Amino acid sequence: MAQKQVPQVPETILKRRKQRAEIRSKALQNKSKLAAKSKEKKANIFKRAEKYVQEYRNAQKEVLRLKRDAEKNGDFFVPEQPKLAFVVRIRGINQLHPRPRKALQILRLRQINNGVFVKLNKATLPLLRIVEPYVAWGYPNLKSVHDLVYKRGYAKVDGRRVPITDNNIIEQSLGKQNIICIEDLVHEILSVGPHFKEATNFLWPFKLNNPTGGWTKKTNHFVEGGDFGNREDQINALLRRMV
Repeated sequence: MAQKQVPQVPETILKRRKQRAEIRSKALQNKSKLAAKSKEKKANIFKRAEKYVQEYRNAQKEVLRLKRDAEKNGDFFVPEQPKLAFVVRIRGINQLHPRPRKALQILRLRQINNGVFVKLNKATLPLLRIVEPYVAWGYPNLKSVHDLVYKRGYAKVDGRRVPITDNNIIEQSLGKQNIICIEDLVHEILSVGPHFKEATNFLWPFKLNNPTGGWTKKTNHFVEGGDFGNREDQINALLRRMV
């Protein structure tokens, strides 16, 4: 009885099968590498966040200790000058002089209820004096910075306003500055670090709501019962109503 002949598989098909198998194995290898890298990155981000929390706690404890020591010795405790301010535009363009208009543009406050973080120094303080009748500003605390970045933070990527949905967006723009996650961004802004300018330029100006309960009187200074001007740490209460 004649043996049944098995049809031969063409060489081209065999080559294709081999190529597919190679591509599949490479894809699996890349996937496992990416998974390991992602796991390592998550662990690194978690460690950084823990370190920052510890830093904030230590700073609070140190301030308390210095206050108590001053009280014991009958002295006054003078806290260090704030380095960070948050500025919110509260008035529009009606009857606006060209000088404050230009200062508002420099501060990137082009619309009502726009807000930006500003480093307090010899360059920015004169700007704030020029625009004072048109803005409310003060010294934000950790919670305010955290809430603004997490709840209202948008990135500026190629001139577009992009929601910060992933740490990769931050890493692609600020990775060279060793800012790879949202916690790094918050810490850099709060501590007014060496890359503060890059961090704030990466963030699109914050678009806030009108405060719950509305404004009191925009044409009066805060110390006169109005809204504009420096409200120091009272800015945090205003931001709770605007975020």
